[in-house]
Parts: sequence; C-alpha cells; structure tokens
Amino acid sequence: MAENDLYTPSRPKQDLFGVPLDAITLGETVQLCMGAVETGELLEVGVVNAAKIVKMRRDPALRDAVNGCDVIVADGQSVVWASRALRRPLPERVAGIDLFQRLLYMAEQQGRSVYFLGAKPEVLERMITRIRVQHPALRIAGSHHGYYADDEAVSVAEAIRGSGADLLFLGMTSPKKEVFVATHGARTGAKVVHGVGGSFDVLAGVVKRAPRVWQQLGCEWLYRALQEPRRLGKRYLTTNVAFVGLVAGEWVRSFRSAAAKTGESN
Repeated sequence: MAENDLYTPSRPKQDLFGVPLDAITLGETVQLCMGAVETGELLEVGVVNAAKIVKMRRDPALRDAVNGCDVIVADGQSVVWASRALRRPLPERVAGIDLFQRLLYMAEQQGRSVYFLGAKPEVLERMITRIRVQHPALRIAGSHHGYYADDEAVSVAEAIRGSGADLLFLGMTSPKKEVFVATHGARTGAKVVHGVGGSFDVLAGVVKRAPRVWQQLGCEWLYRALQEPRRLGKRYLTTNVAFVGLVAGEWVRSFRSAAAKTGESN
C-alpha cells in the first residue's frame, strides 16, 4: 500500500463484508489513477467481484492484499446490486477491463508509459500486437509473461522498475496478482499498479467478452463460464451461491438490528 494519505480524505467508502469499497464511478477512478501518475505517488488498485469476496473470507493473505490497496472498486455487477440491497450503495460497476482500456487511452493521450505483466507468452504477444494497432502512439515500456517462478518475482519487479513504466497492468489470476501487488508493487516503481485478471486474454482475442446486455444483467460470469465450462463452470456456480448466502445473511442481520433499535426507541 502506498505510504501517503493523498487519496483517502474525501472519497466516500462503503463497507461490504469487511471490504472497504470506494463509492466512485469509472470516470472518477480514471481521474484518480492519472492524478497519481501526475504527482508521482503510488496508487495500487484493487477490484472485487462476488467470487473474490467469497475467496477473501477463506484466504487471509488474499483478504489482506486486497484490503491493503489504495483504491478498491466493484468489478462485478452483483457486488453493486448487493450494496444497494444492503443500503450501502455504490454508484456503478467499475469493471477492471473497462478501467484498463480507459487507462491505456489516457496513457496514450498524455504520453505515459505502460508495462504488461501476465498471461502466456503467445497471448501476451498477441495482445500487444492488437494494442499497438489500437493505440499507435502508446509508449510500451516492456512486458513479461505471467508464468515465472515465485523466486523470480523480485527480479521481475526490478525489470519493471528498470523500464521506467508509469502504469503497470497485471494479467494474472487471484491471488497471485494481489500478492504480487502487495509484496512488490512499490518495488516496480510504477505509479499505478492495476491487476486486470483475464483482460489480457480478452484484448488478445483469445476469449470473447460478454455482450453489453449480458453485462447489464450481471451475467458476464455466465457468458465466460459457457466459453470454458470445465474450468470455470463449477467454480462460478459455487462462489455465486456462496455470495448469495452472504448477502442474504447480512440482510437478515441488518433487518434484525434495525428492528431492535426501533424497539428500543419505543
């Protein structure tokens, strides 16, 4: 986590299941990130969806890594719906891939450099080729695949520092990317460190992103599971059911608490 309080005083937050989520829009998140690049202060970005919230309750290291980020936004529409059902509303979903693409655009416009860490070598290469077409003026400081050994993490972070990149994007799965951010984020020298999960596969054209109507219905997870049913089907079903249980349990506790306070006041 960045050792500064530049980003904490005025941002509204909502606590959901022990996660201090920032109640800000995609546009505000982009401004926050580019502001960090401008001032030269580290900003670590965390994103959560239903599956990750469930995993965080079972994995203390993942929970601490995510909660240690400077800004945490709702990557999943179900998290936004849950926030509203529990009367701790978030303004909108801030999807990691949307933030990623907006930051690429802003970096190109402002002449900032980026570094890509993650995915298989061939996927990474395909993504960079496509990004160069879409953003011809973007300064790509460097890249490295995500299949390195744990004992190589320090040298990877040092290579990123040597590249002079302003923004670092990690296309790796949880909890590997969160642990890397928490452990080596500052070492990389990047001003913005953003874990984008499977976004590298999408931008490389290896995986299709759900149509907008699926996104709006909160079914992007289902679209992804249908593309990789053996790998993702059971995982998504299990975590989504667990998340619904979490929301229901929290709603009941909130209802009972409100009823008890009403009874005390009568």
